[in-house]
Order: sequence, then structure tokens, then C-alpha cells
Amino acid sequence: MEKIYVGISGIGSYVPEKVVTNHDLAKIVDTSDEWIVERTGIRERRIAEQDLATSDMASIAAKRALEDAKLSAEDIGLIIVATVTPDHAFPSTACIVQKNIGAINAAAFDISVGCTGFVYGLVIAEQFIKSGFYEKVLVIGAETLSKIVDWQDRNTCVLFGDGAGACVLERCEEKMGILAYELGSDGANGSLLIQPAGGSRLPASEFTVKNRMHFIKMDGREVFKFAVRVMDKASQSVIEKANLELKDIDFLIPHQANIRIIEAAAKKLKLEQSKIYVNLNRYGNMSSASIPVALKEAVDEKKIKQGDNVLLVAFGAGLTWASMIIKWNRREEDKCFIPE
Repeated sequence: MEKIYVGISGIGSYVPEKVVTNHDLAKIVDTSDEWIVERTGIRERRIAEQDLATSDMASIAAKRALEDAKLSAEDIGLIIVATVTPDHAFPSTACIVQKNIGAINAAAFDISVGCTGFVYGLVIAEQFIKSGFYEKVLVIGAETLSKIVDWQDRNTCVLFGDGAGACVLERCEEKMGILAYELGSDGANGSLLIQPAGGSRLPASEFTVKNRMHFIKMDGREVFKFAVRVMDKASQSVIEKANLELKDIDFLIPHQANIRIIEAAAKKLKLEQSKIYVNLNRYGNMSSASIPVALKEAVDEKKIKQGDNVLLVAFGAGLTWASMIIKWNRREEDKCFIPE
């Protein structure tokens, strides 16, 4: 039986124009640029205007990914949007994107896996392509976290930003593309990172609004410890699954949540800074959008070349974690894939 390999044929991203610096935040909460930078590494973040929804950013990123892959929206068979800030409870944000970009032949659905969502989406897309059910799948990570952040809580409002990233997946050359992945969850600790109200457990009411229960709540200390532990565990596991060694990893795209978490992971993986992409100083934590936006920038800056073993690793609400190794299959001179 023919073994099918799946890789990224196009990538696009979008971040809002509005920049909010640490100095701006110091005007509304008890914080400072020094305090935020020392504890997180974040200096600024992008914030969506009031009339900009998650689907708007997702649609722009999707169109850019399609252009990069030299495909039309009608070529796409499935759209997966990873988000915890959908436009509505229903319809799905993916269906809105489908309409916006004119992907008339595509099925569409959302997944809610927090910051881990984009990697989960890549795994789902790969499975659909390997099964032969779809040929080309669009995976998008998009968030407007600024709309569920409590701007009175200095411990969380400094962390998050808005943005979107998208990738087109399709069959690629033999022994290229996605080599291995690792997914995991720990629902017993889901309350450590949660938006308490707005669902069936705590529907919107005067009580939930007054008690600010529709905003992100996080036990930062515990999430930090979980992240450091699981970033190493997930990375080591997926490297082993890919039949590689630490020395074989050419580049790391980690979830962009906290510079101390990234540095701890790099130390355990014995990776030098030149092999790790960090942009959280400019964007903060964009949840499911952080990895695709960082991947897009790393590709644009030519830090990743064809044949590189690229490690993606993330952790997020759930609690969840995910890692993936991609043998980078894109050639700048030929962005097309398997000939028809």
C-alpha cells in the first residue's frame, strides 16, 4: 500500500494594525513595562478594533495561504478553524470563513482546544488527506482574545493579543511533510485556565456579568509549571516517534506564551537560540494563532529551509498539549506539490 505524506503547501497570516504597548497598559492597570517584560518577555500586542471579528482575520489569513499555495478557494475540500473566540456559538466560524472566501466545495467546522488548537487542526487535516477523503484542507488558528480579557486583571490582561494564521495542507513528496505528532489532555486540571460563563454550565445572567465570569480566568503559577513540564515531555515523545534524535531538530516553533517557558524548553532540548523562533515580544499570546503566525514569519525570514526538521509544540486550555515534527517540504522556487 502506498504511504501518503502530507505537508504544508501554503501559509498566510494576519494581525490587527492596532498596537498596545506595556506602557499603554500601565495607564489602565497597576503594572509597568519592566514588570511585564521581566515575567513574560512581552513588550506589545496587537488588538482588534471593535468591529473586527475572528472570522474577519481568519478569512484574510486564509486568502493569503491560498495565494501562497497557488490555489483557489474552490480547490479546498475542508476548512478547520481552531478558536476559543468564535464569532458566535453557532454557526461555526469555519462556515463564515467558507462564505467569506468563496470555498463553495468545502465542508467546515471549528475545534476548541485553546492554544493547542492549531496543531490539533493539522493532525485532523492530515488524517482526512491520508484517508483519501479530502485532497486539500485549510487549517486556521484565529483569536480575538482581547474581547474576553478582563482589562481590570493585571495578571491576565498583559498576556494576550489577537491574530490569525492559516495553512493549506495537501499530499507532498515521499518522506517529507508531517513525520509524527503527539496529542494529549488533562481534563482534571481544566479549571486552571477557563472562561467560566457563557455556556450551558453558567449561561449569561446578571450574576455572571456582574461577577466578571465571561472573562479569562487563569492560575498562572500552576499553568506555568504544567507548561514547562509538558513542553519537554511532548517534544521528547514526538522526536522519538519520528525516529529522530535531539540533534536532528533544525528549528523549533513553540507556542508563544511566556519567554521563560520557551527558555526552559530550549534548555532541556539543548537548542541554541538561533534555532528557536520567538515573536511573543511583539504579539503576546495569540492562543491558536501563535504557532501559524510564528511559522509564517520564520519562513518569510528564510530561517526554515527545505528538508529541515521543524518541531511545533504547544500547550493550552483543557488542559491540552500537542507536538508535531514536519520535514519542511516547501521549495521557494516551486510552491506547488504533487503534479496532478
